[in-house]
Amino acid sequence: MSLSNEERQILVTLELKKARETYDEIGILISANRLNGAANRMYYAVFHAVCALLINDGIQVNTHRASHALFSQHYIKTGILPKEYGQLYNQLQTMREESDYNCAYDVEMDELQQRLEPARQLLDDIERMVAKSPKENSKNSNT
Repeated sequence: MSLSNEERQILVTLELKKARETYDEIGILISANRLNGAANRMYYAVFHAVCALLINDGIQVNTHRASHALFSQHYIKTGILPKEYGQLYNQLQTMREESDYNCAYDVEMDELQQRLEPARQLLDDIERMVAKSPKENSKNSNT
């Protein structure tokens, strides 16, 4: 699927909006002691931000697995973003999957707290990257 520049910008804007709204839900869930839900929202906040970045750069994403692989390939392995962000994204996915699908697992407050600020920093960095240099459909991948 090929997007016009205007369509791409609309999608990027919507993904970033969704990322911020989802990130804001984390505090509400932590206040209500709903830590598994907070872990879920933290993962999805980063997921939407990563999707915005990929879409901005003309990289098509169809699955969660593809978003991880393409994020690593285009931004982590190239050194555009620090490897810690790739590790964070993987940790958040694991934490979300465990809390969503394993009824014997509960997220601990310290697990959330140690990832809360790095997740916010990643969102901030992605927003800056998108604002700084929106790219035309220079890459296209269907992984």
